[in-house]
Amino acid sequence: MRTLMALGVTITSAGTALAHGAEEHTASYAWTFDPWVVIPLCTAAALFAIGTGRLLCRVSPGRPEQLLRIVAYFAGLLSLTVALVSPIHWLGEHLFTYHMIEHEIVLAISAPLLVLSRPTAMCVWSLPRFARRWMARAFNASPVRGLWRWLTGGINATVLHAVAIWAWHVPILLDASLTNLAMHRLQHLSFLITALIFWWAIIWRSERGAAAWHLFVTMMHTSVLGALMALSPRVLYVAQTASAPEWGLTPLEDQQMAGMLMWIPAGTVYAGAAIFLLSKLIRDSGRRGANLV
Repeated sequence: MRTLMALGVTITSAGTALAHGAEEHTASYAWTFDPWVVIPLCTAAALFAIGTGRLLCRVSPGRPEQLLRIVAYFAGLLSLTVALVSPIHWLGEHLFTYHMIEHEIVLAISAPLLVLSRPTAMCVWSLPRFARRWMARAFNASPVRGLWRWLTGGINATVLHAVAIWAWHVPILLDASLTNLAMHRLQHLSFLITALIFWWAIIWRSERGAAAWHLFVTMMHTSVLGALMALSPRVLYVAQTASAPEWGLTPLEDQQMAGMLMWIPAGTVYAGAAIFLLSKLIRDSGRRGANLV
């Protein structure tokens, strides 16, 4: 109960706490302008916008799915910006709780939104004609298509995503990502790439029943990892929780709150997606059965 109360107090009073003892980080507190993050985000937005404009001139306008894809893509980019550029990123360098919020936004919000938008065609259409032809040949090459089919197979994508999550939560690696900028960037990149592959397999490759099963498996192993952090009697992530006393928390409380965020809210996203797919599967099966009568 004390941990739950601390979570609420810490989140609501973050701005006040930042005003004391963190003067040297005032500029970075506002926003974190890492060029290795900001430039790719701006490039992705520009490519999609240009490609979408060109494609919309060639197809019949006004179809709802086009608008939904555009909204999903920019919502995904916006959530990535919130996670990696906004003050949440700076807070994540000081509190494990916010670092976990940052990760869950990338894994459970940004990635599925970007996958729902199916942005490849739009981004390719932003390129000059010769580049589009080269990209088309490259994407259609047998080795590339074979690798993509293998990566986006349901089991392979689920295992790959699980390996990335568990590996980066090994205490020595997670603490290293906090103290080494290159490791930090690599951590976020691997989370995003494996999450995109996983959600692509779930949304576009797998049958609904299989997709629900892979979501359930992911919910279970991430919940186990979160429970291990939340219920551990000792601090596992020394560097990540070292600043917790400056925020009125013990290092163990900071770790417990981070574990609870992975355990419950993140698990709820995967469970909700699985239930949605199962409901559609049951509804479609019922319709097919009714048509046979």
